Amino acid sequence: MDSVTQIVLGAAVGEAVLGKKVGNKAMLYGAIGGTIPDLDVIASHFTDTVTALAVHRGFTHSIVFSVLFAPFFGWIVSLYERLKDFKAWSWLFFWAFITHPLLDAHTTWGTQLLWPYDLRLAYKTIFVIDPLYTLPFLICLIITMIHRRTNPKRQFYNKLGLWVSSSYLAITVFLKWLTYSEFEVALKSQNISYTQLDTRPSPLNTILWSANVDTDEAYLLGNYSFFDTKPIEFISYPKNHHLLGSLSDNEKVKQMINISEGWYTITKKDRILYFNDLRFGLMSMEADAKDFVFSYQIVADDSDHVQFVEVKKEKRDAKKLLTQLWGRLKGN
Repeated sequence: MDSVTQIVLGAAVGEAVLGKKVGNKAMLYGAIGGTIPDLDVIASHFTDTVTALAVHRGFTHSIVFSVLFAPFFGWIVSLYERLKDFKAWSWLFFWAFITHPLLDAHTTWGTQLLWPYDLRLAYKTIFVIDPLYTLPFLICLIITMIHRRTNPKRQFYNKLGLWVSSSYLAITVFLKWLTYSEFEVALKSQNISYTQLDTRPSPLNTILWSANVDTDEAYLLGNYSFFDTKPIEFISYPKNHHLLGSLSDNEKVKQMINISEGWYTITKKDRILYFNDLRFGLMSMEADAKDFVFSYQIVADDSDHVQFVEVKKEKRDAKKLLTQLWGRLKGN
C-alpha cells in the first residue's frame, strides 16, 4: 500500500500496543515502524531494474525481518525513552513491521512474507491506493490523538479505525469473489477456452475490476463494473513470446518473467523489444489501447548482457486514465 496508509496502520498498531503507557509516542514509533519495510526501495539506486524489482517487498516484508529486527529497534528506543521496557517496545515494532506486509499481500504486487521462500503472496483484492480504506482509518486516528492516553475514548476510536479498515479489507475479498464469478460466466457464455484467469481491482476503488485471461496464443483483458448493464468485452493481446528468441535463455529475462508471474507480452517497435507486465493493466481504457502501466525496453549487447529500462509515463497519461476510469466505473 501507499506510504500514508502504512503510516496510519503503523500508528494505530503502535497505539493499540503501547498507547496507554506512552500516549502519542506509541503512534510515532508505530508510524516509523510501519514505514521501515519500504526502505528496500533504496536498492533501486544501487542496482539494476530487475534486481530492484526482485528485492522490493522481499526480505524487509517478511516474518523473518519482523522477528529479527523488532528486538533491535525495541532495544534502541528503550535506551533513551523514559519507558525502559525493552519487551514492550520490541512488541510494538514487531506488530508495526508484520502488519505492513500482511496488508501489502492484498495488493497486486504482493509480498514475500515467507522469505527466503520464493513465494510472493498477492491476493489482489485492493489497489495500492484506496481512499475508502485509508480515509476512515485516518479520521479515527486523528480523533484518537486529541484524547489523553488515559481517556477510554482514545482506545475506542483507535479500535474503531482498526475494525473499520479490517472490515473493508474483508469486504474486498468478497467483492473479488463476486467479480471473479462474473468473468467466469462471461468467458463461458462467449465460448472462450482459457488456462488461467487473474482478477484485480482498478485504481482507487473496488467497484471496477479488471481481468487477465490466459489463452493459447494471446492474453485477453477485460473490465467489469458492478454498475454494468452490458456483457463483458475482452480485448486480445498477442503474447509474442517468440520475439525473445535466444534472449529467453538469459538469466535476467528469466528473472523478469518470474517477477511478472508469467503475465507478460513482448512487443517490437523500430527493432527494439519491449517487455510488458500485464499484472497492472493498461494506461488507457480505450479499446485499442497498447500502452501498459509497466513496460520495459530490453537492452542487450553482444556479450549477452541484458538490461531492462522502464518506459516512463507522463503525468497527463495518468490524468487521462483517471478520467476514463471514472467514466467506466459508472457502467458500460
